[in-house]
Amino acid sequence: MLFNSIDFIIFFPVVTILYFLIPKKYRYLWLLAASYYFYMKWEVKYVFLLFFSTTITYLCGILIDKINDGELSEEKKIKGKRFCIAGSLFLNLGVLVYFKYLNFIIDTWNKIAERVHMGPSFSTMEILLPVGISFYIFQAIGYTIDVYRGDIYAERNFLKYALFVSFFPQLVAGPIERSKNLLRQLGSPKSFSYENLRKGLLLMLWGYFLKMVIADRAAIIVDTVYGNSETFVGMYIIVATIFFAIQIYCDFSGYSTIARGAALVLGYELTDNFRAPYYATSVKDFWRRWHISLTSWFRDYLYIPLGGNRKGEIRKEANLLFVFAASGLWHGAAISYIIWGLINGVYQVISDFVRALIAKFCIAGQKAETFSDKLLKRILTFILIDFTWLFFRAGSSSRALELIKGIRQMDWMILINGSLYNLGVPIGYFRVLLLAIVLLFWVDGKKNRGIDVAERFLAQSWWFRVTAELLLIFVILLFGCYGELYDTTQFIYFQF
Repeated sequence: MLFNSIDFIIFFPVVTILYFLIPKKYRYLWLLAASYYFYMKWEVKYVFLLFFSTTITYLCGILIDKINDGELSEEKKIKGKRFCIAGSLFLNLGVLVYFKYLNFIIDTWNKIAERVHMGPSFSTMEILLPVGISFYIFQAIGYTIDVYRGDIYAERNFLKYALFVSFFPQLVAGPIERSKNLLRQLGSPKSFSYENLRKGLLLMLWGYFLKMVIADRAAIIVDTVYGNSETFVGMYIIVATIFFAIQIYCDFSGYSTIARGAALVLGYELTDNFRAPYYATSVKDFWRRWHISLTSWFRDYLYIPLGGNRKGEIRKEANLLFVFAASGLWHGAAISYIIWGLINGVYQVISDFVRALIAKFCIAGQKAETFSDKLLKRILTFILIDFTWLFFRAGSSSRALELIKGIRQMDWMILINGSLYNLGVPIGYFRVLLLAIVLLFWVDGKKNRGIDVAERFLAQSWWFRVTAELLLIFVILLFGCYGELYDTTQFIYFQF
């Protein structure tokens, strides 16, 4: 069920109203039923994978707790817990590998076998990727690791734990929640809060604006150029790649914002997955602001266990590269995604090297950064990140190289001669898109300074709030749902 569908517009109010009418002790059961129904709207049979992952990680947590409470020696306890966590990882990652990476592995093997003229080749299989599988499996695995580390006690109520894994606002595209946050919240029933309702609905409205007015409109430009890059070369590719940076941000942050808003209406607080990422002053800073729940997941459950920065500089940089390559592979079963991840890792390795040189040879004290310094760093960071988005969007490494070669045929005049209006978005819609992007960066600028725009907005007079909200709804309906360019598109991160 898409957030930007009529089904959800009906589903969510019904779920919310009944949630607050049901006695508190049964509310989690209603949310669990609603969450499973939400997921089954895509493909009923894949709900069994969700249930399988839930059951395995639940039993793993229970077994680890029993081992901790048992009378075994410390050595046997450690072995027993390691066996449990290994079993959980093997089964969950096995499911993920089969559905997401098996054909990629077969294709890669066939190409290698063909090149070296040895070994049999295999046929790929018709496997439909279950929506959101990477998100809920990582969330479930994170829970078992938390129990293993003793960060949280195992949840004894299977149905409450099942709700933690399947909670519908963030089930299919995150944020990837930690057990210490969401599971603990789900343990206590929530009462209706008018303030939560106001702020939650406002967040949802802003999320719809990001997705339907900005992301879906920018997607038309991106698809036009990337789908016909033999015709649209040079500056067209650069413009389209810039618009893709906007598209993927608004698409993904739009989903996360709607998810946060929906959860808040029900009384639950989800992780803020984005903190004005295009205001970052370095690539490292960007990754502290972008897809925060996944970045922190890889940091806590992969980078640190690999040794982090505790085993010397070379090992630290190798760990960084490995983690970013894994992050790329998490996003998609293609070499282009791995390259995308590795380039981001290389950026950080180079940044660490340059910073070490500056620290070694720069004796004079550093002055405070000026506005121009920060602006230059933000522009350079955006250029570096936007280059990596080309690999992300291209779909294959060979396609990405073709696009890079096409950039060389530069024609700056398209920026001023109206040619950009021939990319599928008429002039009126194009101008609305640009104004919407300006509003996005204004809001993110406030957020970058630590200002809660939603709180500031809700503190205004009622007539101002109502006027602004109605205007936002009007823009969404006109340029989103009911505009001439409207097409219901699913969120980009559903494919991951």
